[in-house]
Amino acid sequence: MSDPDFTPKLQNLMQRAGISSFKSLSRTAGVSERQILRLRRGKLKQIKLDVLLSLSEILQISLSELVATFSTGSFDSTTQHPITQAKLLQENTDLKTEYERIVLKLEQQREDIQQEFQRSSLQILESLLLFWPTAAQKARENPQLAAVKILPLVQKPLEQLLRAWGVEMIATVGAEIPYDPQCHELLQGTAQLGEIVKVCYVGYSQGDNLLYRAKVNLP
Repeated sequence: MSDPDFTPKLQNLMQRAGISSFKSLSRTAGVSERQILRLRRGKLKQIKLDVLLSLSEILQISLSELVATFSTGSFDSTTQHPITQAKLLQENTDLKTEYERIVLKLEQQREDIQQEFQRSSLQILESLLLFWPTAAQKARENPQLAAVKILPLVQKPLEQLLRAWGVEMIATVGAEIPYDPQCHELLQGTAQLGEIVKVCYVGYSQGDNLLYRAKVNLP
């Protein structure tokens, strides 16, 4: 008994998908021409499911439709029907896609919550962030001040917190740097871009985001 010929059906699907030849179908789907020949003869039991999935995607039909179109219906009772296999695989694929979508959404929500927490925490720490470096510098300049003894107790945890959040300090107190209005705030007078100014209060940035401009003055 000769094998059934599903070539016309395949050619019809190829025409709808804009594929001109079996060789082009083979190349586009990434499957061998032997697998396509098996499909033309309805030998679905000899074609792996991942190959069927690739062909259904290129031919722009569902996997179950592909199997139904090229099935001969000659499967014994001990073998799971390809349509059933296709439906199960399609359901598995859909579940996997939905799972990946949910995981991505949860990851985005986690990042949003983390960023919101950091923003709210930075608002709480704003006065400490802006004025602590200046107070610390004053204490270093005058070791007789009792405050110098508490510097490590506050400074180290604060630096660790900022480092964990990816927050970086803009310049250091007392540093003389070229003026840049994008990240420096002049406290008095006027200054030209690139003119040397002295940092009075540090600024902070987080990645590409400017949190606080450094407060500067003319030296």
